[in-house]
Amino acid sequence: MKLTPLALPGLLQLEVTVRADPRGYFIENFNAARFREMGLPTEFAQDNQSRSVPGVLRGLHYQFDPPQAKLVGVTRGRIFDAVVDLRPESPTYGRHYCVELSDANGRWLWIPPGLAHGFCVVGNEAADVVYKVTTPWNVAGEAGIRADDPELAIPWPVRQPVLSARDAALPSFAEYRQRPRRWELD
Repeated sequence: MKLTPLALPGLLQLEVTVRADPRGYFIENFNAARFREMGLPTEFAQDNQSRSVPGVLRGLHYQFDPPQAKLVGVTRGRIFDAVVDLRPESPTYGRHYCVELSDANGRWLWIPPGLAHGFCVVGNEAADVVYKVTTPWNVAGEAGIRADDPELAIPWPVRQPVLSARDAALPSFAEYRQRPRRWELD
């Protein structure tokens, strides 16, 4: 397992070894001892999974109460993943980082609290995305920002994404800045 710091403070890419042969592949996604060695949490409050069809765009979502970090990977298909820094004190506030995650490339993202996350499914098959999160989901403590906000300028590879009604109604980044959430980071 290889750990690489990325352009946003605290955002990390984990690359796992994909052991492939003509039968398929095997991947070790989580190993408590290795995570401990790398300084990552070894206890998670919840595991989540979503399946999305090609063209679906989910996000940008974040949880502020309680603040939530997440480990995100793909067990089937391919996604274009985007993360936006919402921490006002951060030198990368308002900037994004994008990467393709797939069932074959072995890339996972460690997303600390204070970053919004979204993805769209690329390719011709559905994508299964898994999330290991550090705090339980709290509907009253979650929020989001429009993924297609021109100020954020995320280069989504899908021209006409399929959005939920909720995601289509999320506020712009400018609206978010007018009433930002304070992040209480450890």
